[in-house]
Amino acid sequence: MPISPNQGSTGGGTTVTITGVNLAGATAVHFGTKLATITANTPTSVTVTSPSGAGTVGVTVTTAGGTSNPLSFFYVGAPFKAALGTSSGPTAGGNTVAISGTGLATATSVAFGANSATPTVVSDSLIDVVVPAGTAAGSVGVTVTTAGGSNNGFSYTYVDAPTVTTITPSSGPTSGGTAVTVTGTGLTTTQSVTVGGTIAPFTVINDTELSIVTPPGTAGAADVVVTTTGGSATAVGGFTYTAAPGI
Repeated sequence: MPISPNQGSTGGGTTVTITGVNLAGATAVHFGTKLATITANTPTSVTVTSPSGAGTVGVTVTTAGGTSNPLSFFYVGAPFKAALGTSSGPTAGGNTVAISGTGLATATSVAFGANSATPTVVSDSLIDVVVPAGTAAGSVGVTVTTAGGSNNGFSYTYVDAPTVTTITPSSGPTSGGTAVTVTGTGLTTTQSVTVGGTIAPFTVINDTELSIVTPPGTAGAADVVVTTTGGSATAVGGFTYTAAPGI
């Protein structure tokens, strides 16, 4: 006589189906000493809503013919989230976030606002999840659902990808050292700036403006790449290195 699922929340409310034979006309289903609510019954199955409980209990079905042998049901406490590995990422999603806590072994989904993803369970204290795409930039709640219930309380911020519109001045010596202003959008969370593939020192002025100092480079056009929490933006050939004159 199988039982599915064989685990559920300590708070009760889990829909459980017990299958077997001679189950028609079930008059009671006990989870330990507590009665469950019968919601459906056929000669081969009984569907119930589990009562609250704790630990491991025996589940029995009573009919006019007697009481069945017990099956084990495991009560699982609600999960607890201790920390998010990162609290922000691109609106497009696709980055992996680690969530630590307790009671995570039975995690079946992680919701970021209205969008959900299926996590990879590493252990009872750690799960990894690939963040789903967000509806729009901004903060959303993070909810982990397990056999024991759901837990929220953390926020995750979706960040739009940056854009680069102008680079002023757009040229300078190959020796580097040129102070350059980069304008665009979504620049507040800038993590790095490269010119021709070489890291450039930068200062965030505001969400639409960066100040950078060009590194040394080779003569010719160089791509300027701005990387933020929301992704990357490339100004192809955005800065031109000019060789020093020779006589």
